[in-house]
Amino acid sequence: MGRWALDVAFVWKVVLTLGLVLLYYCFSIGITFYNKWLTKSFHFPIFMTMLHLAVIFLFSALSRALVQCSSHRARVVLSWTDYLSRVAPTALATALDVGLSNWSFLYITVSLYTMTKSSAVLFILIFSLIFKLEELSTQFNMEGFALVLGASFIGGIRWTLTQMLLQKAELGLQNPIDTMFHLQPLMFLGLFPLFAIFEGLHLSTSEKIFRFQDTGLLLRVLGTLFLGGILAFGLGFSEFLLVSRTSSLTLSIAGIFKEVCTLLLAAHLLGDQISLLNWLGFALCLSGISLHVALKALHSKGDGPKPLKELGSNPDLELLLRNSQPEEGDTEEEEYFLAQG
Repeated sequence: MGRWALDVAFVWKVVLTLGLVLLYYCFSIGITFYNKWLTKSFHFPIFMTMLHLAVIFLFSALSRALVQCSSHRARVVLSWTDYLSRVAPTALATALDVGLSNWSFLYITVSLYTMTKSSAVLFILIFSLIFKLEELSTQFNMEGFALVLGASFIGGIRWTLTQMLLQKAELGLQNPIDTMFHLQPLMFLGLFPLFAIFEGLHLSTSEKIFRFQDTGLLLRVLGTLFLGGILAFGLGFSEFLLVSRTSSLTLSIAGIFKEVCTLLLAAHLLGDQISLLNWLGFALCLSGISLHVALKALHSKGDGPKPLKELGSNPDLELLLRNSQPEEGDTEEEEYFLAQG
């Protein structure tokens, strides 16, 4: 019976992990193709991102209220000093990362976006540009490349600040719902100057939003934007949930195969042109990333596994991440691969 119970527990853990990975894939890959599809007809990516942030804030607030009712635990309330000094930098970096990434979809393909967001592949793209290989091998656009390159750079800052924010136990923001809830208003404000400068005037004269003549068209546009907000909320929640129920190593490995799936789908569904040289270079980089993850995993085994926080049956605590001071290897993996979503 003991052996049978262990086998059942192992199978259940595998099924649960695969289910969480598939959930993460659905939201991550789905929002990538959704944003590319929407920007083909709706040329206001900053406004789109701001609406997504508003939807995430709405769902985060609703989730906080439901958790509070079920667990009877007081929600986290930050002082203005902590909010502006500690949360604001993370929110600004996150807003720029997401905003510039969505902006880049106006100019570049999903395949180039995916490769550029994978920072290990940036060196290949940069040197390909220097040696004038990029124009012959992929659909390249300098403006879009610069936007997503800037987003990748800011993404490194974003996840470093996010990790620091999650590790400060005195703030009480280890819960992903609380973190998303507090970040969204400042992210919205951080994107507003970009929206006012680059999109405000054009959007004010657009017949799709403010000067609409067809109510049905307006409702379809707003409904489509709302759908993107749901995908964005699901992506952030699925990332934290996957890490909290498994480990950052699982998210790292899942992130590697997600990049391959995204490129295959981009080539099959959107007709992105990816040459053999691109595939070989991308495979080489993913091999290096996989080796790095494997070495980190072997190194961490020597120190013994880190204990998880006691989860119990409390639905609030069940969403907490691993202990608030993760080992250095896990921190590095989480900073890099969370940025790929």
